Amino acid sequence: MIQVETQLKIADNSGAKRVRVFKILGGSKRRYARLGDVALASVIEAEPRGNVKKKEIVHVVIVRQKKAYSRKDGTSIRFDENAGVIVEKQEPKGTRVFGPIAREIRERGFMKIISLAKEVY
Repeated sequence: MIQVETQLKIADNSGAKRVRVFKILGGSKRRYARLGDVALASVIEAEPRGNVKKKEIVHVVIVRQKKAYSRKDGTSIRFDENAGVIVEKQEPKGTRVFGPIAREIRERGFMKIISLAKEVY
């Protein structure tokens, strides 16, 4: 459950390390984002020579969340951290994705992120 002002770790090699969410996309009164949702965020920490710079506004897909996510088959999944992948027009900006990725990302149509990930849970 990601909301405004939540800080996310970035799970790709786009150059950003941490971002702060300031808008959840998908409705004017939308309060929370879950796995597979897209949010607008501002980069608060970046690598010196990365593609993404500090204070840049980016679209982020949520790939891991601490809050347990209930699946339709009755199981639930949760991760140790809140993390996202920076995207531009449904394609990831980075060329590698680090750490485990939730299966719900595939259902939302982000197939390129799934193909770059080593582990899908």
